[in-house]
Amino acid sequence: QVQLVESGGGLVQAGGSLRLSCAASGRTFRLYTMGWFRQAPGKEREFVADISGGGGSTDYADSVKGRFTISRDNAKNTVYLQMNNLKPEDTAVYYCAAPTPLKPPARELAQYNYWGQGTQVTVSS
Repeated sequence: QVQLVESGGGLVQAGGSLRLSCAASGRTFRLYTMGWFRQAPGKEREFVADISGGGGSTDYADSVKGRFTISRDNAKNTVYLQMNNLKPEDTAVYYCAAPTPLKPPARELAQYNYWGQGTQVTVSS
């Protein structure tokens, strides 16, 4: 089992940047695909990005491609989401998530078993 704790959210103006971090417990972090999801008020939780255990494979939702970058540091048990050129429509609670070990990256929420508590990102226009 893995525990996840997000940080780095906040209030930023449109066009600005934020970097989210997600710290994971355990000694087998490298075996876990990691994903970022977000949920805006009144909307369903949606996929943002994912990264394979070794970091060599990434995937992004079309809405963030070219603006967001997912990365990981397995020595620090941490996954990051660098968000540039933020837009008001990026406003949401952002969650990191992990499936069971050795599962490949996936966009579907149902594939993920472990979730952080979320961090709020608010982008003002």
